[in-house]
Amino acid sequence: MSKSARKSVLPAKTHGYEFGGPLGAFATSFGLPIVCYLAVFLCNDVSGCPVPSVLHPRSLTLKKLKEEVGWPQDGLWGLASLRVTGFVLLYYLSSLFLQAALPGLVTQGTQLRSGARLEYKFNAFSSAVTVLLGAAIGTYFKGPDFFLWTFIWNNYVQLITVNLGIAFLLACFVYHRSFSVKAGNKHKRELALGGHTGNVVYDWFIGRELNPRITIPVIGTIDIKAFCELRPGMLGWVLLDLAFVAHQYKLYGGFSDSILLITLFQSVYVFDALWMEPAILSTMDITTDGFGFMLAFGDLVWLPFIYSLQARYLAVYPVHLGWQGVLGVLAVQGLGFWIFRSANNEKNRFRTDPTDPRIAHLQYMKTKSGSKLLTSGWWGFSRHPNYLGDWIMGWSYCLPTGIAGYMVKHGSPAVIPLGDMIDDEGIVSGGPVKQQVLQGDARGWGMLVTYFYILYFAVLLIHREMRDEEACERKYGDDWEEYKKKVRWRILPGIY
Repeated sequence: MSKSARKSVLPAKTHGYEFGGPLGAFATSFGLPIVCYLAVFLCNDVSGCPVPSVLHPRSLTLKKLKEEVGWPQDGLWGLASLRVTGFVLLYYLSSLFLQAALPGLVTQGTQLRSGARLEYKFNAFSSAVTVLLGAAIGTYFKGPDFFLWTFIWNNYVQLITVNLGIAFLLACFVYHRSFSVKAGNKHKRELALGGHTGNVVYDWFIGRELNPRITIPVIGTIDIKAFCELRPGMLGWVLLDLAFVAHQYKLYGGFSDSILLITLFQSVYVFDALWMEPAILSTMDITTDGFGFMLAFGDLVWLPFIYSLQARYLAVYPVHLGWQGVLGVLAVQGLGFWIFRSANNEKNRFRTDPTDPRIAHLQYMKTKSGSKLLTSGWWGFSRHPNYLGDWIMGWSYCLPTGIAGYMVKHGSPAVIPLGDMIDDEGIVSGGPVKQQVLQGDARGWGMLVTYFYILYFAVLLIHREMRDEEACERKYGDDWEEYKKKVRWRILPGIY
């Protein structure tokens, strides 16, 4: 492409670096995958959570650490597997096939800078139900020994590696292909505002093309970003949780209320998102961000494998909450979900049908661009009330793990019924397992793993809110300053 032709497809307005620029993009791309592996190795069913050497660093040796973390015998090569790669690719292919084969809602996205609109097909909910129905049938006949559940547990590390590899290759593919975007192209392809800085690392990370699409024989046209947003990773999160539930049953002959609660909450969250799939069309991920390693990794690796850490922990160390604990956690979840869904529904209804009687009474201000900004209801409460609900829900994922941390003592013949999993000393065992899992010196330290989500999520939401603010300031100009006078608080009134 000539220089003049390339210039013509670049957005007229651009904005500066985010995420710390090229250095931040490199650090994030390199550091977060390491965090995923650390979460697996330092909290395991081999020696404990965290591993004993972390609690007693003076006795730490490389040989001992490898034994405690369950490091593969063939070293780095053991982190990957051709067999696992094949099954994961089959999973992705089946997701593509279900999107193409099942009926779904066909609608248009928001208006692009060119004035055009892209067409989307939504059936992630029915696709997920189809997959889980197949898993349910397999579980009915095989119980916790159903192939899918044992495969996930036995190949967990390799699953991370394969999905990480897919995210990396996707980011490289869409980055290279973005240079073929031409002005006035018939496929309505556009570059993202923030993804063409000229720095290779940053643009690869943040994403150059806004909505990259590919046409696959038999399958048809696939919007890569929309596909990754709610399909392989979100459903994968539920499948991981269910595999951990099956593993707990296999070990102890029953289920703890804590792991059932977490799996229920996270499944409701996922299926709520899948049911409301068209709502993603108004999110920053779809309307503003390009598709690069940031979204590919977040959707396919970080979300399923980090968000399911609590269920994985409870698969090894079940916690019995009792009815009071269950009610307390349910109250936290209910409050968060009510705020989250009510706020999002209010915004979505206002955008799609302002005459809807449920929101017609709400006050708003009209901007010079013609857009309308809500100034009452949930969106008068704060500028991002949905983030508050999302964060409150996050607590219900962590609280069931209690004061987390455990040590694995092998060779003990102790067997304790599921209902008495936790005694006064915190000893856990059961079923055919000839080992003790007790808290000991690890008590409390495991919270670094099981409560990591809530700390990370707070940082994520605040950072996302700051990006939203910057985008709105660019879009609305002086009107946004006026809006901020009407709706003063960002997320939580009186605090932030």
